[in-house]
Amino acid sequence: MGNPILKQIGTVFIPVSDIDKAKDWYCDIFGFNGDGEILFGHLYVIQLEGTGIVLDSKIYSPEKTFQTPAFHFNTNNIEEAYQYMQSKGVKLLTGIENNHYFNFEDLDGNRLMVCKC
Repeated sequence: MGNPILKQIGTVFIPVSDIDKAKDWYCDIFGFNGDGEILFGHLYVIQLEGTGIVLDSKIYSPEKTFQTPAFHFNTNNIEEAYQYMQSKGVKLLTGIENNHYFNFEDLDGNRLMVCKC
């Protein structure tokens, strides 16, 4: 029998305390309208190019937030991405490091990263 597991990541779950606020915050960052439905009272799916995101308030607790970025969002222009996040009032944790990436936090303190691809 061959390996039945695909070499793909289907989605990333992000623990959030308030599904409505998180939905609005992430949709604003990505420029989506946020019209999607909250599923089962605790899930919101954000379809991205490639791997998607599922915001999940059922799995949230402060100790379950990402203390280290588990993945990064891609950008072609790290300087523009940094300025964009500044203009959105996002809590930036670093400056642009090595002209390649920066870290930021979402509303719940999940540490995330934007990286030049």
